[in-house]
Amino acid sequence: MKKIQVGILFGGQSAEHEVSLQSAKNVIESIDREKFNPVLIAIDKTGRWHLNQESEFLLNAHNPKTIKLNKTAGQKIALQPGGHNENFIHTEAVDKSIENLDVIFPILHGPLGEDGTVQGLMRLMDVAFVGPNVLGSAVGMDKDVTKRLALASGIEIAPFATIHKHEITPDLVSEVGNKLGYPLFVKPANMGSSVGISKASNKSELQQAVDLAVKFDRKIIVEKGIAGREIEVAVLGNENPKASVPGEIIPQDGFYSYESKYMDEKGAKLEAPADLPAEKIKEVQDLAVEIFKILECEGLSRVDFFLQPDGQFIFNEINTIPGFTNISMYPRLWALTGIPYKELITKLIELALDRHRQIKNLKTDYNF
Repeated sequence: MKKIQVGILFGGQSAEHEVSLQSAKNVIESIDREKFNPVLIAIDKTGRWHLNQESEFLLNAHNPKTIKLNKTAGQKIALQPGGHNENFIHTEAVDKSIENLDVIFPILHGPLGEDGTVQGLMRLMDVAFVGPNVLGSAVGMDKDVTKRLALASGIEIAPFATIHKHEITPDLVSEVGNKLGYPLFVKPANMGSSVGISKASNKSELQQAVDLAVKFDRKIIVEKGIAGREIEVAVLGNENPKASVPGEIIPQDGFYSYESKYMDEKGAKLEAPADLPAEKIKEVQDLAVEIFKILECEGLSRVDFFLQPDGQFIFNEINTIPGFTNISMYPRLWALTGIPYKELITKLIELALDRHRQIKNLKTDYNF
């Protein structure tokens, strides 16, 4: 049987570049080699694309704090910002590797990878790809738009305010803090993995948090802190998505930080399945699937909630390309639900191929 050619696309220009490298490493090591032939495609921090050899594509591969892309080991592909491609290598081997891809597995976290930009490129390339399509990716990446759509659909969310960089003044920051009440969480609107997120307990801390967040995005979210348990659910599927068992995150440093997620296995305690009554498990699973559909997602996503003391679930955010590191929630929750890592990768690729076949069957002209 001919193997399916799978482009593993990783790295990227976002602040989550190193997380992507860790995720890609795990996917590449775990993919079913009897069914799939992985083709490694890396995007470095300048936006250059590289075709890499599996044996040498990473430096410091086992250290999440110093892991980096080995750019000298790969051949540059004819893609570069601004169209300046004169230094790129054009060989028959490179061209054949890219042209013959059956599907792409984008393991890109954050802007220019998870936000619909790369998904749009893959649609233009007419190649199947894992994860939500252009719209679902763009909506899921933008926390402001996500919250407004959820609110319009009757989903409970935390009180929040959206601030654009050009609007920021000390008076506005003070006004938002007084209106929402402390504690507050400040987040870049288009970022994940807890990058640029801070907790603020007073006006001074709020200003510092805002100053940090706008370094990562021109639009930020200021959100009322919710007292509750952090519950996360993994969702898998296209037309008929299913939810995993819920897991609970118990941070050891106040909130689920970047370090807790990707660098320190002891940074947060994971309880999965979460210690919840059966009816609450079903409730949060149903909510996760509902939100997945509202936000036009496909393939995969992780949906995060706060469970308040009164038993109400508050939707926090969705992650359309969740981490695939060895301590990431998405694969761990599916493993606990009965789908081990290797099988999960296979299912995601099959979902991508199935969606692509359906899209290819759509008419593109008026000749009925």
